[in-house]
This record gives sequence, structure tokens and C-alpha cells, in this order.
Amino acid sequence: MTLVAGVDSSTQSCKVVVADAETGAIARAGSAPHPDGTEVDPVAWWSAFERAVEAAGGLDDVEAVGIGGQQHGMVCLSSAGEVVRPALLWNDTRSAGAAEELIEELGGPEAWAGAVGSVPVASLTVTKLRWLARHEPDAAARTASVCLPHDYLTWRLTGEAVTDRGDASGTGYWSPTTGEYRPDLLELAMGRAPSLPRVLAPAETAGRAPSGALVSAGTGDNMAAALGLGLRPGDVVVSLGTSGTVFTVSERPSADATGTVAGFADATGRYLPLIATLNAARVLDAATRLLGVAHEELSRLALSAPPGAGGLVLVPYLEGERTPNRPDATGSVHGLRLDNSTPAHLARAAIEGMLCGLADGLDALLAQDARAERILLIGGAARSEAVRRIAPTIFGRPVLVPPVGEYVAEGAAVQAAWALSGGAEPARWKRPGLATYEEEAAPAVRERYALARDHVLNR
Repeated sequence: MTLVAGVDSSTQSCKVVVADAETGAIARAGSAPHPDGTEVDPVAWWSAFERAVEAAGGLDDVEAVGIGGQQHGMVCLSSAGEVVRPALLWNDTRSAGAAEELIEELGGPEAWAGAVGSVPVASLTVTKLRWLARHEPDAAARTASVCLPHDYLTWRLTGEAVTDRGDASGTGYWSPTTGEYRPDLLELAMGRAPSLPRVLAPAETAGRAPSGALVSAGTGDNMAAALGLGLRPGDVVVSLGTSGTVFTVSERPSADATGTVAGFADATGRYLPLIATLNAARVLDAATRLLGVAHEELSRLALSAPPGAGGLVLVPYLEGERTPNRPDATGSVHGLRLDNSTPAHLARAAIEGMLCGLADGLDALLAQDARAERILLIGGAARSEAVRRIAPTIFGRPVLVPPVGEYVAEGAAVQAAWALSGGAEPARWKRPGLATYEEEAAPAVRERYALARDHVLNR
């Protein structure tokens, strides 16, 4: 049996899976936590990677390794390869003002969408570099090269400064349409253009690990999840992790001048239009703390309340928001009355609010000519029975739930197997056990949510 390893270096932890390159069967796995916060020393990611590899039984018998990582994070390195300052993560919103500056300086949202497929928001690397230049000029001056979280781990593993088109497309200075960096946009952000990783072709290898294993190009976490799920055009993924994402695979690049849809590339040579929300699974974490219950009880309570939670609406901007772009927003509760001021109604409102925000994202994807023939629900919050049963009422169509899995790490393993085989397309490992959830649509829930959301946005 030929073994390959996939890595998911996420916001919260590093996970490693070792799988059969032919079937995808998981042989073993390991994980290690990452530090909390929206800025992290990248050295901590390497330490977590080493611990997760050890927990997974090591790489000595592994033929190839792929690394998936959280998108957008700004990793600044000196000319000696030392970390200049802690990396700013995707969910660090301090560069929101920088995003507004950059949009205006290039000539507006249309100019950015045409240049790189996305309009800058605080999560994109280009805005963090502007913030660095403005607020920490000494650190900016010491920055000889800039890379992304997955790039940093690949470099530590192979000694090669490389990336892939999927992760590069989330920087704000690489164009999915032309397949080239935009050094002029980097100079606009920083005043100069530091060195950047070489962008590898989808099945190209980065080098070898000390164990001798081939190391594939790696990619961003959403692109790796698409590989792990074997995504095809017409499939839409709703992922409920620390952030929420809605994305699909397309044969054509997208350029949404409203900034709602990010026009990313995928890890296969295609494209990955995506919307992201800052608030997903943590909304449910907050609800469990408010109610003093475990997640299982939150699910039970939510299912005991009627659709629409008796008119109670939660707008879940608990960590600001990216879609819509309101980095300084806060969460709010609307429609509170005596008859709906119960734990069950609040539990239902929390789940409906989280899902309504993502349903808005689905609408934005469809407006960009995406197809939604299947909706796949994944991520930590998708384990909730209430989320699974409420989701089709909000999305207005059946929802498919794959078996619980580490799809980012498994997708990175798919890429590793692809690099090892040299095939024209990556393997699509079979995913048995797909569950279908069908419920009657509840358009009134989304209508009430829209009224509450617009009230928040217009105040």
C-alpha cells in the first residue's frame, strides 16, 4: 500500500492524516493545537506540525505530503529567513481602513475585481501589508519576502519558497485570470515589492521532505477541502468552521465588483468563487455559553422551537463581519418578546441567524452564474442535528451531509497523491455514507432576517 499524508494547518490546530494513495482510506491521524489570537508566531505552526506528525506515526513510510493552510495570513520574513513579526491571520480586522484606502487608490471596486478577481477586505494579505507599512514601518523595512501560512510550512519542510495558484489568489496581488503576480499592487500596498514564492502548477512538486517524501504544491484550506470532497461544477459547499464559507468550482474566473464574491482560483487549474463570513461555528459556541448548555442540548432546544423562533432574530456579527463587509459590527437580537424569551427560541435563532448569513452568500454565488445542483454541508457545526435539519429550510433545497472527516487534510493528501502519480487530474476518492436532509423551505425566516440585517447595516 502506498501512503500519502495530508496536512490541515488551520486557525485552531494542525491536523495530519495518512491515507492510502489509491483508495483514500485513512491509516492513521494526529493533531496538535495552535495558539489563540488573530496574530501568531509562525514558528508555533511548525512546532504544531511536528507534534501532529509524531502523533500520526511519522512520515518515514509516506511517499508524498501535501499541506493545506488557512488562507490570507501575512507571514513576513527577513533576508535571513527569520520571522519579522507575528503573522496577521485572516480574521484580524485591523487592516479594514487599509482596504478602503487601497480600493480608492486603484480607482474603485471595479478596478480591483478586474485586476485580481476580488475587492480588498481586511482578510486579504494585500491590506495587511498596507497596515504594516503604515503602522510598523521598521518591520516593513526588514521584510525581504512575504508568504502565506501553507507556504511557510512548505518552506520549512523543503527549503523552497513556493506556493500554488489557489492560495496565491487570496493575496490580492495575484491574478487568477492571467496566472501572474501583480507587483504594481504590492508596491501600491507597501511602497515596494518584496520577494514572493514561486507559483507551482497544480500537480507540480515543491521538493522533498527530510524523510525523502515528495512534497506537493500545497494550497489554501478551501481549495484543499474542494479536493477532499471531489468537488465538481454544480456542487456548492457550505462549510461551518471558525469562519463560514460558501464556494463552488467553476470553469471560468469570476470578478464581482460588489466585493461579495471572492474570485479565487482552485488547486486544479479551475476557479473557486467563494464568499466567507467571519461568524459560523463560534455563533453556536456563544449560544451555548449564554444558555449554559452543551452543544447537544443546544441542538435539542433549537429543534423544540418553531421555525422562525417565534419572530426572534439573531444577526450574528459577533466578530465583526466580512460578508457583508462590516469589520466593526457587533451582534444583535431583534424581535424579543415575552413569549419568545426562552432558551429554545434563542437556540433556534442562533442557528437560523448563522445559516441565513450563509444563505445570503449562496444568493451572491448564484448571481455570478454559479450552479447549485447539490449543496454539501461540512465543518464542525455541521455535526449538529439541528443545523442539518434547519439548513434545508433556510437554503430552500435539499442538503447533503458527507460523513464527518478532515476534508482539508484529506484534500491535501489527494494533492500529494496527484503529485506522486503525475496524472492529468486528481483522484476522487469515494465518500460513502452521504446523508440527505429535506425539509419544507421557510422563506419568512429569511425575510425577517433580512429586515433585521438591513437595520443593522443602515444604522
